[in-house]
Amino acid sequence: MNQKTIVVVGGVAGGMSFATRYRRLHIHDRIIVFEKGPYVSFANCGLPYFISGEIPSRTRLLVVKEKDLVQRFRLEIHAQSEVTAIDPTKKIITYTFHGQPFTQTYDELILSPGAKPIIPSIPGLDQIPHFELRNIPHLDAIMAFIKEKNPQHAVIVGGGYIGLEVAENLQKKGIHVSVIEKAPYVMPVFDQEMAAFAREVLAKHGIDVHTNQEIKMANQQSVTLSDGRVIPADFLILAVGVLPESRLAKATGIALGLREGILVDHHYQTSIPHIYAIGDAIVVKHQVSGEDALVPLASPANRQGRQLADILSGLPVTNRGSIGTAIVRLFELTLASTGLNQRQLTLTKKPYQAIHVHGYQHVSYYPGATTIDLKVLFDPITEKILGAQAVGEQGVDKRIDVLATAIKAGMKVSDLQELELTYSPPFGSAKDIVNMAGYVAQNTVNQITRSIQWSEVFDQMKTGVTMVDVRTTMERMAYGHFEGDLHIDLDTLYDQHSLIPKDKPVIVYCDTGAKGYNAERILRSMGYEVYQLDGGYHIYQKGKGK
Repeated sequence: MNQKTIVVVGGVAGGMSFATRYRRLHIHDRIIVFEKGPYVSFANCGLPYFISGEIPSRTRLLVVKEKDLVQRFRLEIHAQSEVTAIDPTKKIITYTFHGQPFTQTYDELILSPGAKPIIPSIPGLDQIPHFELRNIPHLDAIMAFIKEKNPQHAVIVGGGYIGLEVAENLQKKGIHVSVIEKAPYVMPVFDQEMAAFAREVLAKHGIDVHTNQEIKMANQQSVTLSDGRVIPADFLILAVGVLPESRLAKATGIALGLREGILVDHHYQTSIPHIYAIGDAIVVKHQVSGEDALVPLASPANRQGRQLADILSGLPVTNRGSIGTAIVRLFELTLASTGLNQRQLTLTKKPYQAIHVHGYQHVSYYPGATTIDLKVLFDPITEKILGAQAVGEQGVDKRIDVLATAIKAGMKVSDLQELELTYSPPFGSAKDIVNMAGYVAQNTVNQITRSIQWSEVFDQMKTGVTMVDVRTTMERMAYGHFEGDLHIDLDTLYDQHSLIPKDKPVIVYCDTGAKGYNAERILRSMGYEVYQLDGGYHIYQKGKGK
């Protein structure tokens, strides 16, 4: 029996997924896992929810205990052991344990070092307690500080997924929270009008949000922002993002790419033979853009670990990249996205069309119906789905999962009409919002409808277009309207259309788009040059921050 020695550097999602899958396929090989922290398998995505007590037990964050991995899978686990050097010629690693150096030979070496938090350069940072949240020791430090000091004010530096999840859970613990975000809006992975929902729900729950701001100075009890405002702060949570943890790879001479991420081929092979890499530290191909990307998410890391185990076992599996599907809950609101956003598409100079659809997670007449706002981006020529974002209280995960699957399957946006999704009043609608996106996209591609985006309205109004509000008087009074527009209720449009001048373009709008579309069809049949406001006044207000 020709036994191999497989060494895995880094546990958690990628490393442990590889090790357990490889063990199932190779009962007799030796598998050694090195983890510089105390736990090789823990739920890092669950860490924020322990702060508030929503996850009540710390032990629940330990996905698989070390003794179970040893007994069930016969893995050799070296926790609190940091690999410090690799000699690829001799196929030897050097690691330290309790300050003492040791060596270990390998036949195949798998690097799964993950990502490291970005530590911003803040004058006075050493004067105030500050923490990151990437592992259980980080969590323990935060919890010990809260218990000992009973802080009243926390400042979160960074308004992305982790920062806002921590903000929610600190607020639930009774601590006043301020979020500082350098970008113009929080959740910058979303487009501006969709991210606006996040800011609203944070403000609703008493969290202060400061965008277009950086911390210029910190001291023991406060921070000073770019605009000079002073914000009380007993401690900081640093959540401005992560970078690939590639120091070991770099020191070994392994080729690096985007932001010093580890370059791998379609078999996860690095530039050095017998050394492979998976997880947050590697550069992947974005399956929508085809460009290099970093996708530090748990699901891709788990998938990559399993795939590499299959590849080393001779199975016909390849690294096909990722599309970056992600989701976050903020109090009662859920935000999810997949693929590319509008900003990314603009940077890549790819042609795209955006549509917004407003609906319910199940039929509106069934009790408990809540709304979903869905944005879909697609190529107007090929109809390829390029990305999607959704916001709502319920059912958001289902819709983005469907659209992520459609992107992976290479479906056209018009194919969404054909999806047969489950329907019963408590669960969905006969025309689900995903189907509706397909209908709207088909109308757009075939130029049955011509739309104006919320970000284009202001420039269009300066050219002298006629804005026509086709809502009821009550809707208009309740939700607001464009100054200087015409108001003609859709139900009276046939009789009153002559009030609209024909010598210039017309933009019709309602609150969410449905009435606007019907008005557009009526007016076009009467010879008007007419467009509808995509997503309606509702999305315009979100985009403008009103």
